[in-house]
Amino acid sequence: MTSPALELLGAREQRTRPVLGVAIAGFGSIGRLVGRHLDEGLAGLRLVSVSAADLDRARENLRPFRTRVDAVPLERIADRADVIVDCAHPQVFRNAMIPAIERGRTIVTVNSTSLLEHPDVIDRAERTGARIILASGSVLGFDAMRAARIGVINSVRMVTRKPPLSLAHSSWVRERGIDVHAIVQATKIFEGSAREAARAFPDKFNLAASVALASIGPDRVAIEIWLDPAVERNVHRIAVDADSTRFEMEIQNVPNPGHEGTGPLTAYSVIAALKDLTATLRVGT
Repeated sequence: MTSPALELLGAREQRTRPVLGVAIAGFGSIGRLVGRHLDEGLAGLRLVSVSAADLDRARENLRPFRTRVDAVPLERIADRADVIVDCAHPQVFRNAMIPAIERGRTIVTVNSTSLLEHPDVIDRAERTGARIILASGSVLGFDAMRAARIGVINSVRMVTRKPPLSLAHSSWVRERGIDVHAIVQATKIFEGSAREAARAFPDKFNLAASVALASIGPDRVAIEIWLDPAVERNVHRIAVDADSTRFEMEIQNVPNPGHEGTGPLTAYSVIAALKDLTATLRVGT
């Protein structure tokens, strides 16, 4: 039986638990959804600032928020925050990460393709004491793959089917003369490793890069990409063969209106990762 003195001590510890300041690098569809949830209230977390390519637009998007939040240049994103959420464009990945890493902050990122391209940021974080958390995003079976990796994973294969117009603005597609408007049946346009897919589509295949980082690495995960007019959503099918388990999973994410490349599940994954930072009980590995 707990004594009254211990109960009082526990209450005091709970009252004095520090609140973590959160900054969001990239205030697009993901960043705004994460920001709204923080503004509505997540225990032990407080939104202090955001950064975006267009700071005036970011300030307009912040107007409905209940609390005052600063819109700051990217180089100042880590000034007041304990935790930085990185959902910025891959082109400015280093600009978002380096200030946070140099200050030893905790970073929650969705940019797994950028982590593959810039592994030096992980080495630098090791030296400064910073912590990098890759949110699982829309990857099903993330925990299962991480656990299977403790043993031996023999193979991971991912087949993606996308509506043809979803890659209409892809430079990789245009450079190869692929006319997405002319595709009338399922057509395979890419086959290679997760690393190659991440380089070809740096803002479209975070899911493939995340699967690679959670399992057997970017050079061993096999990727196929099909443009298929019969599908209305991005469909990803992942098959894992390991000494401890075999499983397959299919993902069909509901897109954000006006942001068909990114579904709300990615933002929800970031919110779940943030909640884990202060949660008494964490569910999942």
